Amino acid sequence: MEDWERERFDLLLEEKHYLKSSRIGGRHLRYVAEADGEWIGILTFSGAAPHLKDREKWIRWSTRQRARRLGFVINNSRFLLLLERERHPNLASKVLSLALRRVAQDWQERWEQRPLLVESFVDETRYRGSCYRACGFEQVGASAGFSRCSRDYYTEHGQAKALYLRELEPGARKLLCRPRLPDALREFEDDIAGPCPLRAGEMGSLYERFRALEDPRSGHGLHHRVASTLACAAVATLLGAGQLSGLPGRLQKAHQAPTSRTALLP
Repeated sequence: MEDWERERFDLLLEEKHYLKSSRIGGRHLRYVAEADGEWIGILTFSGAAPHLKDREKWIRWSTRQRARRLGFVINNSRFLLLLERERHPNLASKVLSLALRRVAQDWQERWEQRPLLVESFVDETRYRGSCYRACGFEQVGASAGFSRCSRDYYTEHGQAKALYLRELEPGARKLLCRPRLPDALREFEDDIAGPCPLRAGEMGSLYERFRALEDPRSGHGLHHRVASTLACAAVATLLGAGQLSGLPGRLQKAHQAPTSRTALLP
């Protein structure tokens, strides 16, 4: 997509879409539907919502499965028809259907993971969701009425939306809830540990744990306590260091990075 197309795309979302926002975070794809060279609709697909009770119930996901397999789900996060729906019946379902035919392959080529399921939210105070039902989506519940305001924080707006889900491949729903994925898909969850079983109050301080360890070294010529050394090694490991030689570089990058919660993440 050219720069001018991206600018026009974002401007249309900000001016004509009811959410008034072109902010699409993380992995995403943008589509433009054209007829005779004219834009008639725009769509975006992005990463799935992190937590949806009705989605997990529909798939029959455990908490661990949801954490490890969420990358197989994408979200139709924006859909804007630029022509009057009343004058062009069935146009919305036609545009959506064309996008759904290719989004799985496009997503795999761009992000190297093939999605198996697509979700979307419909504000039923504005729309009836007819085009989603016509394209094979199933209404499975509703959102909890929250919107994301930053990486890990949400604000309540009190406007629950209908949740629609659709398989992108036959049998995807059963596949996603299997105890073990097929070999071709297993690589996408092998490096994801899943949710931490401990609550924040139960985790304590890693540094205090290091301080409780005995230092087997002699006292002569020591410049750093064992707790400090291990704490630095732990931070470097979180930043991606795989061996001792990689520790100094990772720690230097962390020191130069702006102060934020994400400064300690790879």
